[in-house]
Amino acid sequence: MNSNKQTKHLAMPGNILTVEDESAIRDMVKFALERHGLTVHSSGSAPEARQVMATQTVDLAIVDWMLPGGSGLEFVRSLRKDPLYNSLPVIMLTARTDEHDITAGLDAGADDYVTKPFSPRELHSRIKALLRRSHDFHDDPILTRGPLSLDMAAHRLHANGEEVTLGHTEFKLLAFLMKNPDRVYSRTQLLDHVWGPGTFIEERTVDVHILRLRKSLKPYAADKLLATVRGAGYRFTAS
Repeated sequence: MNSNKQTKHLAMPGNILTVEDESAIRDMVKFALERHGLTVHSSGSAPEARQVMATQTVDLAIVDWMLPGGSGLEFVRSLRKDPLYNSLPVIMLTARTDEHDITAGLDAGADDYVTKPFSPRELHSRIKALLRRSHDFHDDPILTRGPLSLDMAAHRLHANGEEVTLGHTEFKLLAFLMKNPDRVYSRTQLLDHVWGPGTFIEERTVDVHILRLRKSLKPYAADKLLATVRGAGYRFTAS
């Protein structure tokens, strides 16, 4: 048993896909990440990225917002609709720094957001955190709490036996809370655990996603499982 766990740990994924049209940035990212033992597959457009994904294993994607022939947002949305890649960790890389743009990137399905210019060391830290969470996320593929059943491998939620449609961010948020029931998390803690440490997002963004999550759960009388703890944050309880 212990040897199996050790083998699983050593098999931590590390195949990175970069989707970036500026060759200088592609080369810099490739050089920086390969120094840390990661394998990097570079592409300059969404169609080129799809060609890479057809022949290579990809464990995480770094996607630029502005791409030739279509935006990075469109590419990320297409990944979230693809059963093979709907849970693939994605980091959005862009010069856009407005809160509206950051929220749009996360709503499209990105897991994290890094703005240009950026530190290669910071990017590597974000990648490590996402790969670690993704690895842990799939260790327990089915979560059942009260009337909710969350299948993380299939990226599906059922409430009282009926399938519930959730956005990618709401799914991740609910998964985290279901894995840690009856504990109160502040907005800052949720940002760190769900979006990743160092994410430059307003705390009220958490409130928006909690509201969306409750709206999705309300038809199944499951919205009250998400409790607001005044002055402290949010808590999930199945009781």
